[in-house]
Amino acid sequence: MIRTRAAAGRAEPDPTDSTAAWLRLTAAVVLSTIGGVGMWSVVVALPAIQAEFGVDRAAASMPYTLTMLGFAAGGVVMGRLADRFGITVPIIVSTLALGAGYIAVGNAATLWQVAIAHGLLIGFGCSATFGPLMADISHWFTRRRGIAVAIAAAGNYLAGTIWPPVVQHFIASDGWRATYIGIGLFCLATMLPLSLALRRRIGGQHAAAASAEAARRQADLPLSPRALQILLFIAGLSCCVAMSMPQVHIVAYCGDLGYGVARGADMLSLMLGFGIVSRVASGFIADRIGGVRTLLLGSVLQGTALFFYLFFDGLASLYVISALFGLFQGGIVPSYAIIVREYFPSEQASTRVGLVIMATVLGMALGGWMSGAIFDLTGSYQAAFLNGLAWNLLNVSIATFLLLRSRGRPLLAQGA
Repeated sequence: MIRTRAAAGRAEPDPTDSTAAWLRLTAAVVLSTIGGVGMWSVVVALPAIQAEFGVDRAAASMPYTLTMLGFAAGGVVMGRLADRFGITVPIIVSTLALGAGYIAVGNAATLWQVAIAHGLLIGFGCSATFGPLMADISHWFTRRRGIAVAIAAAGNYLAGTIWPPVVQHFIASDGWRATYIGIGLFCLATMLPLSLALRRRIGGQHAAAASAEAARRQADLPLSPRALQILLFIAGLSCCVAMSMPQVHIVAYCGDLGYGVARGADMLSLMLGFGIVSRVASGFIADRIGGVRTLLLGSVLQGTALFFYLFFDGLASLYVISALFGLFQGGIVPSYAIIVREYFPSEQASTRVGLVIMATVLGMALGGWMSGAIFDLTGSYQAAFLNGLAWNLLNVSIATFLLLRSRGRPLLAQGA
């Protein structure tokens, strides 16, 4: 049955949950997978960059740090552009920034030029292919919003699965400079045409209806929009401080245990692979029980996996726990985008999602550093795992608080 809505005095097909919406989601996932190279290429190229410029590991890590900071800030700026002009404009800006950034790094004469290009162009540019894309897709689905947002978010993990071996292959065969220039040209050649598939914007009447529903839910939750945004920011920060412990340090942890860094790299890959499964599965769950309950479920399960790391450090056990950790935590970040769409007006979605995504990125950066500092102080990762559990408990507490403060049906998925 074709659903319709009145527009300009006539009935038009409702675009939400339609074939056009699913085609748009497909284009979004491809864009996210391509643009996600900005998050992963510098990790693979780090040894080659360090060797060429003759610096220590800390200095060679500066491009990664600035990439993450650029990604965090870019999510908010690109989100505001998307709210005002639609997603195509920030995607085009993203594409041009990525192309210019990779070509600039390929021709850089100093490490600082590499680092600045990574922060201002690559990190800033690739941010549009994550949070803003998730927010845009959320406008095009109602009954299947959870699964659609989760699939869009999976593009980032797909990028982490696909790009590292590709980048490593070309660095080994052609050098890191030629590889970077090639990535920049590839982004320009593929992302610009794909951005045209997202030109259409959701109708104002549909957006108004979605905003009215969000206002009703906001009224049922006895918190101001600012208070809710702050709570989501803190939750995003805390969950990713906890999440960063295994993701950032599992390779080093395996090396310390005598299993070798290759085993740790395998566990990281396994973690990311199961994270894709988790993100998609969490979408199905969110469509049934809503964003806050999905966030709470994922946070509790993530804490459970962190708890297992405290008591099991055998090789087989670590493989199993790493797979479980990926399976448990992958759906947490998309849950924030779903919550934003459930409680805030449509015209603010990309900006507010960008703010929460910024918090998660800052959490990953803070948690990665904090775990390393704790290891330096104690000589063991046990205290670092306990620190992750404490931050995870803060996230669980916020999700529980939001659930308990709700009245009526505000936390149920839209259309449930």
